[in-house]
Amino acid sequence: MVDDRVRLRSGEEGDRMNERALWRRLDRPGHDAAALTSDVAGRSLCGVAVFLHEAGPARVDYSVDLDPSWRTLRGRVNGFVGDRTFDHIISRGPEGWRLNGTLIAGLDQLDDLDFGFTPATNMQQLQRAKPAIGQTIDLAVAWFDVDAVTLTKLPQRYQRRSETTYSYEAPTIPYEGLLELTSNGFVANYPGLWILEKSVSAPRAIVKGPIPHRAT
Repeated sequence: MVDDRVRLRSGEEGDRMNERALWRRLDRPGHDAAALTSDVAGRSLCGVAVFLHEAGPARVDYSVDLDPSWRTLRGRVNGFVGDRTFDHIISRGPEGWRLNGTLIAGLDQLDDLDFGFTPATNMQQLQRAKPAIGQTIDLAVAWFDVDAVTLTKLPQRYQRRSETTYSYEAPTIPYEGLLELTSNGFVANYPGLWILEKSVSAPRAIVKGPIPHRAT
């Protein structure tokens, strides 16, 4: 698993990469596959999680659009859990966070969107914050899960232990563990929840001309 890990480049003009990862869920049957693309306009994370939920089979497609500083611009979650279907649009603007167009109070100071059903969304938080080795940071995020009816504030604490390991706490869930990251930024080991099966990095073709606007 180590040999195919390639460091995520800085996002400067000309550094356009595709990062892809596949995880296996540990606490129940399931997998997650995600891809991160980057260009001069920012980054886009998209993926799909399939797992066995208490209500039955679940498939969740998700996406997060990020600005060049790794701050969330918008996200989307759609799919099914058992016999229930859903499609949620999440956005962050000057006035705060909106879920399906409704402004959610108390989240306006948060920069990051985190999904509770995937290990993919820790990446952008840590790429943005970049704590030094030995540093501890409190990093609250706007959090959404498949059983949630709204966005909530999720308090988190990260202590960077080495180049690729972080002590992690989310006391309101509650969860704590030692996260191991790949050199491209994805979580490789989420103790008790997820384990990385494969990650790859590949150059992205540079398309000359205007950059297309991402759909909202």
